[in-house]
Amino acid sequence: MTTTGEGHVTARGGPWWWDRRRSAAFDVGLAVVSAVECGLEGIPFAREAGIPVAAGVVFGLLAGSVLLVRRKWPIAVVLVAIAVTPAAMGFLMGVVGLYSLAASEVPRRIIGSLAGMQLVGVLIVMFVRMRQDLAREDLEVQDWIVPFASITTALGMTAPPLLLGLYVGARRRLMESLRERADSLERELQLLAERAEERAEWARGEERTRIAREMHDVVAHRVSLMVVHAAALQAVARKDPEKAVKNAALVGDMGRQALTELREMLGVLRAGGDGGRRERVSVPLAAVGVAAAAAASRAVGEEQGAVEGPCLSEIDELVGQSAAAGMVVDLSVVGESRSYAPEVESTAYRVVQEALTNVHKHAAGAKTYVRLAHRVSEIAMQVENEPPPEAASSAGLPSGGNGLVGMKERVSALGGVFVSGPTDAGGFRVSAVIPAS
Repeated sequence: MTTTGEGHVTARGGPWWWDRRRSAAFDVGLAVVSAVECGLEGIPFAREAGIPVAAGVVFGLLAGSVLLVRRKWPIAVVLVAIAVTPAAMGFLMGVVGLYSLAASEVPRRIIGSLAGMQLVGVLIVMFVRMRQDLAREDLEVQDWIVPFASITTALGMTAPPLLLGLYVGARRRLMESLRERADSLERELQLLAERAEERAEWARGEERTRIAREMHDVVAHRVSLMVVHAAALQAVARKDPEKAVKNAALVGDMGRQALTELREMLGVLRAGGDGGRRERVSVPLAAVGVAAAAAASRAVGEEQGAVEGPCLSEIDELVGQSAAAGMVVDLSVVGESRSYAPEVESTAYRVVQEALTNVHKHAAGAKTYVRLAHRVSEIAMQVENEPPPEAASSAGLPSGGNGLVGMKERVSALGGVFVSGPTDAGGFRVSAVIPAS
């Protein structure tokens, strides 16, 4: 991973405006060399100007030392270099200052203006001095030699540092842009990782809810019928031994079915390696949900094969189980029966199953009406029970309050509508409409 911008900023360890001590030492060295150069060049300048030599040397030393601030104020360095150009000093300062200016964040128009000023200044000074030198030594050269030499010298002192500075500045800005993009990408990856963790947690919660709903559907209905048959068995054990035997057989069959279905669901959680000691493996909650759905879809009977899910063709058998437990159930089907998507049939089956289970729990002995309507683009179901007889005894079945919630979740997940509530007659009604597609 690349060094982040924050790490780059905190890595500053140099004095004042320098990022590193090495940079500070390098600039100090350049300033010393430039000061020495300008100080030496100040000697002939002082003689030509008719001022004390010491003043010329001090002036050169001060002018050359300006290179120390080339990173902080590159414009000032270039202006000083342009100012001392007529004194024929500051060769190093002009080159390094122009490079520093071109590599800085100064606007291009300012860089171009100062570079042009330095080019013109060097050109004029070189032209005048070369003419003076030729006149002093009484040398005759062709007329184009002096302009050509002046232009060549001016371009050689301005173009290379200017182009090199522009290249280094562009490269530096590119590296900073890449570093910022790397920082942004790293933050985005962290954000994506956090969101992925949130989605995973949400998915785990959804799977837990699904498992709980499937286990509720698998167990609640059969156990409720077992309790109802057990209560009937207790009531008729002495009066009608044959009916008691029949109820006992039904209780046993339903208990075995419930255990078989539970074993299939919980067996997924016990999955492990072969050998004497089982390995503890991580089982996705989705696998448990699938196993729960598969267990919930098994047909009645130990030897009957597993199918993909409960379907509407099993509604008659479901109603028959409730009728065998003593419930008076009236089933009516409207419309032409046809096949639907597996999730639609499974949901419709579960709604009727849970509604009948609630009748066993809360309205034992009440007459119940199960209506199923096949429509053009949807399937509707309704389970309504009358008020339970006053003489009816409660089966004492516990209720977790999750049955209606689970039904509503199933129907809503398919884009359907679920409504439940008491009727004016004192009973209870559960209605659901599920799109057929």
